[in-house]
Amino acid sequence: MSPSNAPGPLLITGAAGFIGSCLVRQLIGETRDRIVSFDALTYAGNPQSLGQALDSDRHVLVRADIRDAEAVRSALTTHRPRAIVHLAAESHVDRSIHGPAEFISTNVTGTLVLLQEALAFWRELPDAERAAFRFHHVSTDEVFGSLGADDPAFCETTAYAPNSPYSASKAGSDFLVRAWHHTYGLPTLLTNCSNNYGPYQFPEKLIPLMIAHALEGRPLPVYGDGANVRDWLYVEDHARALRAVLERGKAGETYNVGGKAERRNLDVVQRLCEILDARRPAHAPHARLITFVKDRPGHDRRYAIDSSKIERELGWSPGESFESGLARTVDWYLDNPEWVRAVRSGDYQRWIERNYGAR
Repeated sequence: MSPSNAPGPLLITGAAGFIGSCLVRQLIGETRDRIVSFDALTYAGNPQSLGQALDSDRHVLVRADIRDAEAVRSALTTHRPRAIVHLAAESHVDRSIHGPAEFISTNVTGTLVLLQEALAFWRELPDAERAAFRFHHVSTDEVFGSLGADDPAFCETTAYAPNSPYSASKAGSDFLVRAWHHTYGLPTLLTNCSNNYGPYQFPEKLIPLMIAHALEGRPLPVYGDGANVRDWLYVEDHARALRAVLERGKAGETYNVGGKAERRNLDVVQRLCEILDARRPAHAPHARLITFVKDRPGHDRRYAIDSSKIERELGWSPGESFESGLARTVDWYLDNPEWVRAVRSGDYQRWIERNYGAR
């Protein structure tokens, strides 16, 4: 197929983040897709996480903010993507509690800008390209609120009840995507996922934070009584789910993506300690480092995802068990201390400014 009649690339926002970079690496490694990575390269966006994609002639990295309408418009008209996968977001609940305005600005206003520019671009496409185009918005299970111990898992029709500034901002972006489909006809796809874990995750999140602290013999801070429950999804499985939805999902539909791995936070930390006891015994037993700290405000008690719709309709199911995924995750962090050091020290941000500051 000649370049002139090859299908357009995928434009992935937030592509240098944790989930986005996994999706990019997977697509470059396993498909012939061309990828446009669109990322503002803030503190959690690291080009080094894109791995082999950085050297691929099928990949372009655009440093830009989704709130910049002109930059979005330029990327769309220059690269003419066949789909947008929207992963760019502020995502850390603790940060949202201390600075909610940035979450509203990025997650709500940024999504609005992206939708407006995507709609204008889509309307001008030739009929066949317009019919094939998709806007895939990636969201979270946190928009559904908190479950009791015996409540059924979240499904696609569960009412929204966000309890943190982060989840409220993601709920707002979800509603915008729904409205742009129903009002303007934009062919959207929406996925709500459970807690992701795996390689290349920024060490403000539970699992990489605990690994980093444990290796240094520092306290392992666990909120409250540690009994908050999350459904854990290995990031590679999530990326495959996103691909399945993009390839086979029905426009206008929502799909929940879960890992079938509900665990209490305390159980996750204790299992990490056991793995590290075997892999790095210097500070063993690591469980002695567990320290219970004051709970964060509005901490949801339990999340659980019913992913039967995506399994039934699209044939996706998680391939990694929590035990195998957690072991792979620990091994990756142990094998990549330089990546961890760079993101924790800020060296990669200085590298970004040297390499991208004038672009």
